Amino acid sequence: MSDGLDAREAAAAGMLGGDEETYRSLLQSIVDVARTIFAAEAASIFLFDEDADELVFEAVSGRGGDTLLGTRFPSSSGIAGFALVTRQPLVVDDLGSDPRFSSERAAATGYVPSSIVASPLLHDERVLGVLSVLDKAKDRPFGVAELELLGRFSTQAAIGLDLLLRARRARSALRGEGSAALVARVSSLLDDADDDAGVRLLEAIAEVLSRRS
Repeated sequence: MSDGLDAREAAAAGMLGGDEETYRSLLQSIVDVARTIFAAEAASIFLFDEDADELVFEAVSGRGGDTLLGTRFPSSSGIAGFALVTRQPLVVDDLGSDPRFSSERAAATGYVPSSIVASPLLHDERVLGVLSVLDKAKDRPFGVAELELLGRFSTQAAIGLDLLLRARRARSALRGEGSAALVARVSSLLDDADDDAGVRLLEAIAEVLSRRS
């Protein structure tokens, strides 16, 4: 039985292992690719914090990256907030004349863009955040084609982002419970089942996890 408990502990440790690097890498890849596709000055992802009802800068490619990460603002404000609330992509070619744009907030970052295309990150009717691309080349202004392209790109990005967010929430919940408590809970659940089969299952999981480490 002690060998079985060790296997459970190994499996729990594997499940509790952090994967924040993967999460950050995915977000950065999305904004880097978006910026490249549109030959833009910058691209960013805002994720929707439902509990706080805020949008949070989670990834930036290009200008503004040093100061924007972690910044929060009300979810219904700004161009990104408009895309989030309406769940529709939009293009603004002259941000200076758009009342939804806060030039003061932008100036605080050291970068004031002049144009933007923004698209909500939607998955299964749930809005995860907003992807925005800023200041395309002057000889290639944003238009309908760019809006459609960003919409398609956002849909694909949201699929991967949703999976990673689910995994991230699961890992957070497991960390909060603690590995010892998790092992005890799994053990109690196995008491009503075929314990040998349960142990074999967790041993197999531990073996897979050990190969990845």
